[in-house]
Amino acid sequence: MKIILISIVIISVQIFSQSDVQSFYSFKQQIVDEISLTNNAEQQTVFDDVKQKKNTGLAILYSLLLPGMGELYADAYDSGVYFTVADGVLWGTFAGMNVYANWQKDRYISYSQSNASVSSDGKDEDYYATIGKYLSIDQYNDEKALERNFDEMYSTEKYFWKWNTSTEQKNYKNMWVSSEQTFNDVRFVVGALLLNRVVSAINAVRLVSRYNNNLSQEVGWNVSLGLKSNPDNTSSYNINFITSF
Repeated sequence: MKIILISIVIISVQIFSQSDVQSFYSFKQQIVDEISLTNNAEQQTVFDDVKQKKNTGLAILYSLLLPGMGELYADAYDSGVYFTVADGVLWGTFAGMNVYANWQKDRYISYSQSNASVSSDGKDEDYYATIGKYLSIDQYNDEKALERNFDEMYSTEKYFWKWNTSTEQKNYKNMWVSSEQTFNDVRFVVGALLLNRVVSAINAVRLVSRYNNNLSQEVGWNVSLGLKSNPDNTSSYNINFITSF
C-alpha cells in the first residue's frame, strides 16, 4: 500500500513539473513575441521619420503667392520673415496711396465745380488736366485756333470752365498734380511687390537646395535590442543597427 501511495506522489510531481515547465516556456515565448513586435514598430517609426527632400517648384510657388512662405517651406523662416513683413508694408502703402490719390481727385473735381463752373458729366482725364493750364475755355480755344488745331477745340456749352483768379487755377492744379503723382507712384509700389516675390522665390530656391544638400549628408543611427527564443528553449539577444542617409 505504501508503495502504491509513493508511486502516485512521484507521478503527480512529474505531471505538475512538466506543466510548470510548459507554462514557463509559453510565457517566455509570449514575452519574446511582444518584444519582437515592439522592436519592429520602433524600426518602422525610424523609417517613417526619415526627412524627405523639399521641392524647389513648391518653394517658388509659395514665395510668389506670399513672400516668405517659400523660406518657411524650406525650414528657414528666420530669413523669410523679412519678405513677409515687407509684403505687408507694401500692401499697406499701396492701399494708402490709392485712398489718398482718389481723395485728391474728388477734391479737385469738387473744387472745379465750385470755382470754375465745371460740369462733371462726360469729362475725361485729359479735360481735367487741361483746365488746370488755362484760365478759361476761351483762352484755350483761342490758342488752338492760332495753332490751327481746330479739331482739339472744346464746345463751349459742354466743356465750359472759367477760373475767377489765377490763384484758384493754381490751387486746382496743385490738387490735380498731387493726385496724378500719387497714382503714378502706385506703379512703383506694384513693381516693388513683384520684385519682393521674385527675390523671395530666389532665396527660397537657395534655401531648399541647402536643405536638400544637408539632408543628403545626414547619417542617422538607431540601435535596437531584441530578445530571441531559440529552438532549444534558450534565449539570446540581438543588436540591430539601422542607418539612414
